[in-house]
Order: sequence, then C-alpha cells, then structure tokens
Amino acid sequence: MPTPRPQRPDPRANPIADDGTEVRFCSTCAFSGACIDAGYDKIALRDLHVLVEHVGPFRAGEHVFRSREPFKAIYAVRAGLVKTVAVDPEGNEQVLGFYLPGEVVGLNAIYPEHYPCDAVTLETTHFCRFSFPAISALAARMPGLQQQLFRLLSKELGMTSLLAGDHAAEERVAAFVTDLGERLAAQGFSGTRLRLSMSRLDIANYLRLAAETVSRIFTRLRDQGLIALEGRDLEILDPSGLRALARNVRDR
Repeated sequence: MPTPRPQRPDPRANPIADDGTEVRFCSTCAFSGACIDAGYDKIALRDLHVLVEHVGPFRAGEHVFRSREPFKAIYAVRAGLVKTVAVDPEGNEQVLGFYLPGEVVGLNAIYPEHYPCDAVTLETTHFCRFSFPAISALAARMPGLQQQLFRLLSKELGMTSLLAGDHAAEERVAAFVTDLGERLAAQGFSGTRLRLSMSRLDIANYLRLAAETVSRIFTRLRDQGLIALEGRDLEILDPSGLRALARNVRDR
C-alpha cells in the first residue's frame, strides 16, 4: 500500500502570530494569559508594553544572542524557529533545544546573568523582546505574572531533561515529534501537521544520534503508518501510536 502523502498544510500549520490590537495581546504572547487573568489589557499595562519591543526579522543563521553576552532581555518568539547551541573549546556544537512561536528564549541566563549559549534562527524569525529587570519588577506586583515566569522556567528544565537517559533511537525520535506537535497544539496551531525547518543534522545533534539514524527512523515510522513525510513537511497520522512508542522517554 502506498504511504499516504501529507495533506495540503492549513494556514496555521506554518505558524505566525498576529500583532494584536491596541487592547488585545498578540495571539502567542507568552504572558498574555497571566495579564488577562489579572484583569489587565494593553491599555492597563502600558508600563509593561513600553518595555516590550517587536524585533526582527532575523534571517536564517543569524544570532539573537551569543554565549557570555550580558543577560538583559528574554525573547518571545512571534514567528519562526530558533535553536540554542553550546559550542565547546574545539568548536563542536551541541544543540540544546528548539523554540517555537509563543515560547521564550533566554530564561536559562537568569542565574549566571549572562547567556550560557548561542541562540540562532533557523528561518525568518520575529520576536518580542522583554527587558528582564523590568518584567521582574512588574512580576513582584503581579502574582499571576510571577507564576507564569515560574511555569516557563519549569518548562525550560523539562525540555532539557526530556531526552536524558539511555533510550532507544526510535523512542527518542518519536518523543521529539510528539513533543513538537503538543507544543504547537498548546499555542493553538496544528499539532499534527509540522514543518521541520531544522535540518536532520540539527535534529540528530539534539537527540544525540547520527543524522543517518534519524533519517532511517523517520522512514521506519512512515512505513509503520505513524507519520507521513515529504521533504520537511511531516504529518502525524497515528498520534496515540507515536505517543506509545515515546512512552519510555516521556514518562521519566
């Protein structure tokens, strides 16, 4: 039986945030939920939005920040994709994570007060840049905003531990695809139709696998009917089956 081809992507499968309005927040704003729950809109939070800049576009391959630069701001992705990378003294890269629209880059710099890694865009990317000292001061007056910062920090730690442990390569790839879909769905985008803008080499580096292994496992998942794959467009055909395969990684 021929492998099903991915359906034509819907408008939200390649996500981009709107800019909101004078009152309403951007659709993927990382902090809007906390502000709305507290009864604030943009007008009530002008002090906060003075501290927020829309920055970009950054083209593919450009640095948002570099390791050891002083920590002054966090970056909420409005559209595009970012990877964070650590580079050892020999110049070898280790991909630490990928950040999607609605997610925040730079939180791991809070304690050392400098960025511990590079952040590099993988496609044309736009951000909201938040002054962290100012948003921290505001969070002290807004418990909901403070809780959201804690949630984002917890999520950051969860991302770094997702692939810890000795797991089979197929389980790692299944966990990666499942996690990516769930994170997109949490922002209101399609959780089954994914655009893998990162290279197979970057995925392999992140998963601590060889690029050839990742390509082989994608083919195996396709042959098993769990996914459909055409170039960089991936569709999850059997979400429960893929989650079952990833269970050992995700249940740690």
